[in-house]
Amino acid sequence: MNILITGGAGFIGSNFARYWVDEHPSDRVVVLDVLTYAGCRESLEDIADRIHFVRADIGDLSAVEKTLREYSVDVIVNFAAESHNSLAIIDPTRFFQTNVIGTQQILEAARRVGVGRFHHVSTCEVYGDLDLDATDAFTEESPYLPRTPYNASKAGADHAVRAYYYTYDLPITITNCANNYGPFQFPEKVIPLFVTNALDDKPLPLYQSTGNRREWLYVRDHATAIDAVIDRGRVGETYHVGSGVEKSILDIADLVLKHLGKGDDLKMIVPDRPSHDRRYLLDASKIQRELGWVPSVDFETGISDTIDWYVENRSWWEPLKGRAPVNEDSWKG
Repeated sequence: MNILITGGAGFIGSNFARYWVDEHPSDRVVVLDVLTYAGCRESLEDIADRIHFVRADIGDLSAVEKTLREYSVDVIVNFAAESHNSLAIIDPTRFFQTNVIGTQQILEAARRVGVGRFHHVSTCEVYGDLDLDATDAFTEESPYLPRTPYNASKAGADHAVRAYYYTYDLPITITNCANNYGPFQFPEKVIPLFVTNALDDKPLPLYQSTGNRREWLYVRDHATAIDAVIDRGRVGETYHVGSGVEKSILDIADLVLKHLGKGDDLKMIVPDRPSHDRRYLLDASKIQRELGWVPSVDFETGISDTIDWYVENRSWWEPLKGRAPVNEDSWKG
């Protein structure tokens, strides 16, 4: 099989590419990435001789169509997206341009070429948020109620994917996933931000609503879920990928500081950003029931291994710290 991974130089995309070449060594893997500030070719160095890399924007219809034809692509896995909520508040246009228009353009290329499967990677955040004391979780039938420009742009992309299925019979599947963590995550996101700051004895910026919670999934478990959907998932269906493990930003800070032997004095409260969602939790019973997928990495093991990875890979993350376009330490809301 020939598989195209868009956004493959990013965090989840590069981990997925690494997973795919390990688990499907006979497949041809093509990684397409425009290499924005968060795209990092170094994340693919260890598999560079096992993939084909194409530098292109998913919004460039002709470039994407050319790539699909040149490599006779059978399956597209679309990770490509702008994904940082704080940056989306500052510069929403780039999010709608990439996440909505870009997704539509790659859908159109897939329709023209006739790919066998278009798998779209979405987020739990399209549903809005939950009360901290709510007893329910988002299901695949939950209504969309995005509250931030990033969330809205991802929701728009999901709608475009479904429109191409219903209108043009493009064979699609969608996964909405919980927050991922693991190696090769750009150090603007909370776990690598906290770890890399703590290693340099810099403050860990905690939003004022320190009890807000997220559901956490180890990135390789996300890859196994997508593999299961591509292999056994029903065309046209959406599957939730979650762990059921929730941690607050305060929990994460405490775990990082304890693991690294750092003091609580590094914790620094900063103002909440606008429309700061309280809580996300996905009901993942459908993918478990239909496809037999369950996460294999428990949170305690995963977070310990992740922190250790950043300790051991300063040469990867240190040059990236200066690229981050938003300084969470000075967030003014």
